[in-house]
Amino acid sequence: MKRVLILVSVMMLSVGAFAQQSAGTITIQPKVGMNVANYASSEDSKPRVGLAAGAEFEYQISKLLSVSAGLMYSMQGAKHSSNFNIPFQQSIKTTTTWKTDYINIPIVANVYVFKGLALKVGVQPGFNVLAKALRTTEGVETSASLSDLGVDVQAFDFAIPVGLSYEYKNIVLDARYNIGVVKFAEHLDYRNRVFQLTLGYKFRL
Repeated sequence: MKRVLILVSVMMLSVGAFAQQSAGTITIQPKVGMNVANYASSEDSKPRVGLAAGAEFEYQISKLLSVSAGLMYSMQGAKHSSNFNIPFQQSIKTTTTWKTDYINIPIVANVYVFKGLALKVGVQPGFNVLAKALRTTEGVETSASLSDLGVDVQAFDFAIPVGLSYEYKNIVLDARYNIGVVKFAEHLDYRNRVFQLTLGYKFRL
């Protein structure tokens, strides 16, 4: 009997620890993490790893559903590598990183399918705040704006975020895949693709 009572107590504590916010609750969640970004339709590009940081407000409509809206600084882009063959010498490798950073506004519906576990889908307008290329050749770095290289980055971006999150004692681990639906630059059929992993903490308002 004593073991049963201990087991029940542990289960009750576990449920309380893993439960999401109660209906009617408004929270703010500062969060920070990383992006693994690339471009769709670009066969020779490699991912760029960058920072993702910001905050989200969330309103808990019911035990099963909430909506959130946030503001995130998102380092995006991609890397391109090429080799130049020089007669009688070794080939020279050049890596060019396209740095396209955004202020994103994710607006997301969260469906709680289990205690603390939520599936996410929404819309995400974004605004470009940085567009430059960093080239590294034999350890020497040079930089230029993408517009100087003939790449006119669109000021506005739009993506569909999908993913899931897990909340434990107000700590939230969030994994999303942001699917860009518009071309990120004129004359290039590239669209942003970003896997984003963040860790945040919810404060009740």
